[in-house]
Amino acid sequence: MLTISDITYSVEGRPLFEGASARIPTGHKVGLVGRNGAGKTTLFRLIRGELALEGGEISLPSRAKVGGVAQEVPSSSTSLLDTVLAADTERAALMAEAETATDPMRIAEVQHRLADIDAWSAEGRASAILRGLGFTAEEQLRPCSDFSGGWRMRVALAGVLFAQPDLLLLDEPTNYLDLEGALWLEAYLQKYPHTVIIISHDRELLNRSVQAILHLDARKLTLWAGGYDQFAKARTEQRAVQVAEAKKQDLRRAHLQSFVDRFKAKASKAKQAQSRVKMLERMTSITPPEEAAKHVFTFPVPEELSPPIINLDDAGVGYGGPPILRKLSLRIDQDDRIALLGRNGEGKSTLSKLLAEKLEPCEGRIVRSNKLRIGYFAQHQVDELYIDETPLQHVQRLRPTEGQPRLRARLAGFGLGADQAETVVGRLSGGQKARLSLLLATLDAPHLLILDEPTNHLDIESREALVEALTGYSGAVILVSHDMHLLSLVADRLWLVKGGRVTPYEEDLEAYRKMLLSPDEPPKEKAKPEKRKASRDEITAIRSEVRKCEDRIGKLNEMRDKLAKKLADPALYEPGRGTEADTWQKKYAEVMDGLDRAEALWLTALEKLEDAQA
Repeated sequence: MLTISDITYSVEGRPLFEGASARIPTGHKVGLVGRNGAGKTTLFRLIRGELALEGGEISLPSRAKVGGVAQEVPSSSTSLLDTVLAADTERAALMAEAETATDPMRIAEVQHRLADIDAWSAEGRASAILRGLGFTAEEQLRPCSDFSGGWRMRVALAGVLFAQPDLLLLDEPTNYLDLEGALWLEAYLQKYPHTVIIISHDRELLNRSVQAILHLDARKLTLWAGGYDQFAKARTEQRAVQVAEAKKQDLRRAHLQSFVDRFKAKASKAKQAQSRVKMLERMTSITPPEEAAKHVFTFPVPEELSPPIINLDDAGVGYGGPPILRKLSLRIDQDDRIALLGRNGEGKSTLSKLLAEKLEPCEGRIVRSNKLRIGYFAQHQVDELYIDETPLQHVQRLRPTEGQPRLRARLAGFGLGADQAETVVGRLSGGQKARLSLLLATLDAPHLLILDEPTNHLDIESREALVEALTGYSGAVILVSHDMHLLSLVADRLWLVKGGRVTPYEEDLEAYRKMLLSPDEPPKEKAKPEKRKASRDEITAIRSEVRKCEDRIGKLNEMRDKLAKKLADPALYEPGRGTEADTWQKKYAEVMDGLDRAEALWLTALEKLEDAQA
């Protein structure tokens, strides 16, 4: 059991913990949550003994091993597999000793211990972990120096999982994983045999892989049973009770004080007034909880373009050699919300770059709307910000003619207030840098927004704000993300990137998750599922989908009527007008095509609603 008893610790005079206590039972999986800067990573360092407590005590069972991912593995000539095997230092030492020991008694002890820790299956276990984190069998034999820092972080994670410490401390482990790696980790942690504490803003991970939430708030620690959603609900209810109690107490104080003020000078009421004074002094103050900071993303509104905004006709794309993706026949409309699914290396980022005009097709063709503006966000862009410049200077470079009040308003619309606006990027948090990059990607009010892992470094509140902003955004969205919660709430279409092709994925995200977690199982004959009554939230979501479809049909009908009126004008066909009539007829055909597709989606949504309400 991990016992945290009455600990106190400050950083530069700012207290992070004051009399904080918690008990984590052995074998429990716990999510550590709290506001950015509250001290979650500091708590990990205190548990590992890297920092000295000012007061209190942190205790673990004797000889318990504590492990975590401190940094990426170094670039070296050692293979990935050997690097992971070396992470279990006890096994590595025993294997080395087995080669050199001469004393028969010691040889027997070493061999017995190697059997106890299942040393002979180690290579298979290490390989399975690396495979789960995205490394092929061939890549596992390559040296670490062949891989970038982000990939070496995965190797470091594989090493600590293989070593199986008694207490595993993971700080934002999914930040450098893709969707497939995140889902694998989620399933792996559920079966991990020892205690785990995870700092994470990945809501699905905190719902599926932990049994409790350890909340760091107001310098105290509170352990809540259940996953994140259960914690959030209970916390909201507790806050409501605290606010109500604080209001009641304020009213009672006001009533007592009013009595004292009115009668303290009257002899006949003096004793009663003095009694009220004592009651006021004895009353323990109930402090209402602080209001959570409002997290926002304010995306500018693009004008509406005729559909489609992008059309790919038998296109192929690559990097100078053979195409990575071929025979791409895809269409994107301005109201599309598309999630790209597929294992690492299949070409999701390549497709994103093609759509973002970072790559040109090597075969076929891609037709974009003439006025199309595209916003592109990828994690490497966060790393390419100018670390010695402020956010204000970043937007000034792109908007040199705008006044400072307008530029500051833009920054505030992405949660970067007055202080952050004039702080150099090098001193901003990861979440603040991500907000700045998102602002720069959307500055021109793009009709298409391509987001490649936008939630890395964003806390849960910021992720919810991003969901809200994307849901209300009037442009198209292409998403690549390991955040299943974000994908499930934003995306209404799924594209699977696999085997050099991109095809619509007709199942839902839950089916995709199950497929990834059991890829080697033979396909089973589908049994007719039992009818499950849809929840109120599910019915509400389907109704929202129906309304979106109806709005889409309404807009397309308006566009069709305008085009029909234009085409009905005899002047359009007069000599000298060139191919103008052909252009308008082509636009009319595109709108009719979009209308057919929108009506099909609407009918599908209505059927889903009828089934859910049955």
